[in-house]
Amino acid sequence: MTAVARLRLENIVKEYPGCRANDGVDLTVAPGEIHALLGENGAGKSTLMKVIYGVIQPDEGTLFWDGEKLTLQGPAHARQLGIGMVFQHFSLFETLTVAENIALGLPASQARDRKALEQRIREVSQHYGMALDPRRFVHSLSTGERQRVEIVRCLIQDSRLLILDEPTSVLTPQEVSDLFRTLRQLAGEGCSILFISHKLQEVRDLCHHATVLRNGKVTGECDPTETSTDAIARLMVGDETPLTTEVPPASPGEPLLRVRGLTHKSSDPFGTSLNNVDMELRAGEIVGIAGVAGNGQDELLRALSGELKAAPEQVHLAGQSIGQLGPDARRRAGIAVVPEERLGRGAVPDMSLVDNTLLTASARGLVSRGWVSYRKVRDYARRVRERFQVKSDGVDATARSLSGGNLQKFIIGREALQEPQLLVASHPTWGVDVGSAVAIHEVLVELRDKGAAVLLISEDLEELFELCTRMGAICAGRLSPIVPTESLTIEQLGQWMAGDFDDQAAGEVDHAVA
Repeated sequence: MTAVARLRLENIVKEYPGCRANDGVDLTVAPGEIHALLGENGAGKSTLMKVIYGVIQPDEGTLFWDGEKLTLQGPAHARQLGIGMVFQHFSLFETLTVAENIALGLPASQARDRKALEQRIREVSQHYGMALDPRRFVHSLSTGERQRVEIVRCLIQDSRLLILDEPTSVLTPQEVSDLFRTLRQLAGEGCSILFISHKLQEVRDLCHHATVLRNGKVTGECDPTETSTDAIARLMVGDETPLTTEVPPASPGEPLLRVRGLTHKSSDPFGTSLNNVDMELRAGEIVGIAGVAGNGQDELLRALSGELKAAPEQVHLAGQSIGQLGPDARRRAGIAVVPEERLGRGAVPDMSLVDNTLLTASARGLVSRGWVSYRKVRDYARRVRERFQVKSDGVDATARSLSGGNLQKFIIGREALQEPQLLVASHPTWGVDVGSAVAIHEVLVELRDKGAAVLLISEDLEELFELCTRMGAICAGRLSPIVPTESLTIEQLGQWMAGDFDDQAAGEVDHAVA
C-alpha cells in the first residue's frame, strides 16, 4: 500500500486583481521527503506557501493533511497541526534572548516555565547539531545562528512539515553544509521539508523531488538528483531566457573612486563600525566585496551613498572630495545606489513605480524649476519596465505588489538608466530567480563596459568570481586586500571573510593597484 501523503494540494487557485497567482496547483509531499518548490520570481511560490501556512485562504481547491481534508483557520492553527515555516526574512527581536524569542511563538502553557523551555531548547538544538545557548541575546548571534533559532522554534512545536523559504541566501558555505546535515537528519526521522530556493545546485544536492511553478501553474516535476541544473532552469524560465552571463574581459581605466582611512563609529548598538577602510575603484571595472551578513556592508554602502558623512580627505570621486556631501549631492556627482533592503530603502512600499522613479531619478530632466513633469516621469518608468522586463500591473502598481525579483529589476533599471559614474550595488541578486539574476548581471557588465565603476557587495561567491575584476572581503568593519580575482582562491577568500588578514597588507595591495 502507498503511504498516505503528509500534505496534498488539489487544484489550488488564488486570484488577486489583475493576477492569477495560483492557477490549479497540485502538490504532494510525502513523510520524510525533502521537496523543492521552484519557479522564477512571480511564479506563485510565496502565495502557495501562504495558503499552506494558513495566512490566506484559496479561492478554489482543497488541502489534505495526513489524508484528511483541511481548512486552515490561520498560522496558529497550522502550527498546532505541525506545520512550521522559516521565512526568508527572520522574525526575531534582537533585544530579546533566544528563549524569549522562542517563547513568543508558543502557547502560554509551554512558555510559562522558562527553565523547562531553556532545557528543551538545549536538547532539541543539540540533537540536531544546531547547538544554541537559550540565554544569549539575538543581537550577538551570527546570521546562521539566527536561522537556527527560527528552525528550533518550529521543532520545539513538533513540526512534521517544515517550510524553508530561501534558507541559504544569507549563509556561508560552512553554514550551508551544517544546515543540510540537519535537514537530512530531520527527513530521516520522518519530518517533511518543503524547500524553496533559486540555487539549483543546492536543490540537486539536497532534495528528493522538485515541483516547478511558472505563471501560477505547475509546469513540471523532476528528480533533481537525476536532472541537470540547466534542465531544471529551463522548466522554470522556458527556452528563450539565457541561463548564463557573457562576461568579456574588462579594460579598466583611470582611478575613479578613492577611499582612504575611512573610519566610522556606529551609533547603532547592533551596527558595525568601519575601521580604516582603504579602497580604489577604476572606471570600467567591477570590484567585489564578500562577507558574512552584518560585518559592515551596510555601513560601507551608507558611507559611499552619503547617508553617513566622512572627513573630506577620506572619499574622492573623479578627483573631487565628496566626503561631506549628502545623498542628493552625491547622486548629482554621478553615484547611484542599489541597497540591500528593497522595500523601505530601495523603494517606498505603498508608492507607485512612477513615484518611486521620481525619488532617485529626478535629476534626469524630470524636474524643472521645481515643477515635476509627470509625463517624463511616466515615460522613464515605462522605459525601465520595458527595458528590464519588469512584471507588474503597469507603472501605477505599488512597489509592494511586485515580487522580489521584479522589484529588484526595477530598482537596478531605475539606477542604470541614470548612467552613473559609480554604481554601488548591495546583494543585487539575493533571492531572485536564474533569469532575473542573468538580467541583473548583464546590466552590471553593460555599465562597466560603458566606463562606469561598479562596487558589488555580495554574499554569493559564485556571482563575485564570475563578474569581478578584483575582489576582497569585509569582516567586523575591516576590509581585506583587494586583489585580482584570478589570483584569489575560494579558500583564501573564506579566510578573509573570517577576518584572517593583515590590515597593513590590505592597504598596501590596494594602493599598489593605483
